[in-house]
Amino acid sequence: MDPCLRSAVELRSALAVGEVSAVEVLEAVLGRADRLAGPINPFAVRLDERARSAASAADADLTLGGGGPLCGVPVTIKDSHYLAGVSAASGSRALEAFIPAESSAAVERLEAAGAVIFAKTTTPEFCYFGITDSPVNGRTSNPWDLGRTPGGSSGGAGAAVAAGLGPLALGGDGGGSIRIPAAFCGLVGFKPTFGLVPREPCAVGWKTLVAYGPMARSVADARLMLRALAGWHPRDRHSLDVDALDTPVADPHGLRVVASEDLGFAPLDDDVRAAFRSVVALLEDAGAQIVDDTTGLGSSVMTWSTIATAEARHSEASSFEHHHALLGEAAAEFMAHGGRVTREQYVSAQMAREPIHRAYVDLFDRSGASVLLTPTLGLEAFAHGSAHPRRVGGVPIEAPWLDWCGFLYDANLAGLPACAVPVGFGDDGLPVSVQVLGPRGSDGAVLAAAEAIERLVDFSARPTELETLEK
Repeated sequence: MDPCLRSAVELRSALAVGEVSAVEVLEAVLGRADRLAGPINPFAVRLDERARSAASAADADLTLGGGGPLCGVPVTIKDSHYLAGVSAASGSRALEAFIPAESSAAVERLEAAGAVIFAKTTTPEFCYFGITDSPVNGRTSNPWDLGRTPGGSSGGAGAAVAAGLGPLALGGDGGGSIRIPAAFCGLVGFKPTFGLVPREPCAVGWKTLVAYGPMARSVADARLMLRALAGWHPRDRHSLDVDALDTPVADPHGLRVVASEDLGFAPLDDDVRAAFRSVVALLEDAGAQIVDDTTGLGSSVMTWSTIATAEARHSEASSFEHHHALLGEAAAEFMAHGGRVTREQYVSAQMAREPIHRAYVDLFDRSGASVLLTPTLGLEAFAHGSAHPRRVGGVPIEAPWLDWCGFLYDANLAGLPACAVPVGFGDDGLPVSVQVLGPRGSDGAVLAAAEAIERLVDFSARPTELETLEK
C-alpha cells in the first residue's frame, strides 16, 4: 500500500518491524508533494534536506530497536510555529525576515518523539482568519474541490493531510483554527484542553486562546500525536498535565450525550442539520442516551472578537505602526478594529469568560453527560473569492471573523477540549462534521466518544479531486 495513504498508527508499526524505512516513507511523501502541492498550495516552507537527515536518524534508531512513538512518521507544522533557524512569517510580509532562535516546546516534543518534520504549512496573515490566503504564500485550496477554501487558519495543514501529504499535522486553534479546516477537509481535528500542549516560545498574541493540537485522518492517529505532545513543560506557565488520554473507545451503549444542533442561536444549512440528526440517530440506535439540552448561552462571537482583535492590534503593534504598508488589507482591518476596542470593553470581555465556563460546568453536572455534540460548522467549504460565506442557513453573515464559526468560540474562551469528526457529505458533495466537546481535562473521554462516532459513521472517503491530480 502507498505509504502516503497509510495512517500514522499503521506507518509506525510498519517502521518498527522493518517493513518500510523512514527514508522510503519520506521520499514517497516528498514525491507526492512534488506532484500535488502546486495546485493545492499547502506549504509555506519545504524542509526536504532537513527531513532527509531526520529520516536517516530515525532509521538508525529503529534498527537498534528504539525510537519514539512517532519515529519516522512524516509530520508538518504551521508556518506560525517556531522551529529554530526556520522562517516563521505567519503569512505576513511584515514577518518575512523573522527566524526564531528557539523551537516551540510542542515542536521540540514532536522531534523528540522521532517525527520527521518535512514542511511548514500555509496560514492566513497572522493566522487571523478562517480561510487560508496570505500576501506571502497566496491562496491554499481544498483537495476536495480546488475552487473552495480548506478553511483556516490551519488551512495548509488540513489540505496537506487530506491530500495524503503526511498523515499528521500540528495545528493551532485560537478561534476554531484546527476545527474549521478539519471540518472543511474531512479530517479529525482536536483542540485540547488549554495548556495540555505547551506552546512557548510562540507568537505574543492570543496567549490565553490558542491551543496546539493534532490534525489527522483518524481519531487513533490524533491520539498518537497528542500523547507525544501533551504534558507540563517548565517553559510554559500555562502548561498542565491531564490523565487518561488513553481512555478506551467509548461504547455507545450507555454513553450519555447532550446533543444540540444549534445551541439555540447558531445558523446552519439544511444538509448539515440532516447530517447531524443522522449521527444522533446512529448513537441512539447503538444505545447511547441522548439528552436535549444547551448551555443557555447566546453567541459568544462578540466576546471572542473583542479579545482577539484587541490582542492582535497590541501584540503586533510594531507591524501595525511601522510596517503598515506591508500588511494585507484584511489583517490591517482586523488590527484596526482591535485598536477601537476600549479598555473597558476588553476587560468586560475577559470577565465574560468565567460565566461561559461555568455554563458548561453546569450543563455537564445537570445532564450527567460526558460530552456535548454539536455541528462543527453550519456549512460546507465555500468558494474562493469571498473572505466568508454570505449566508448560512438563510441567515446573512456580516463580518468575516464572526457568525459562521459560532459553534467554536466557547471552547477557546473556556479552554475546553473539542474534536471535529467527519460524518458525511452535504448537498455539494463536500465533507460535513460534528464537534464533540467536554469539560476541561476530559480530553481522553472526548477522543473516546469521537472515536465511537467515527466507527458508527465509517467516513473513509478520499478527496475525489485527487484522482485527477494524481494522474
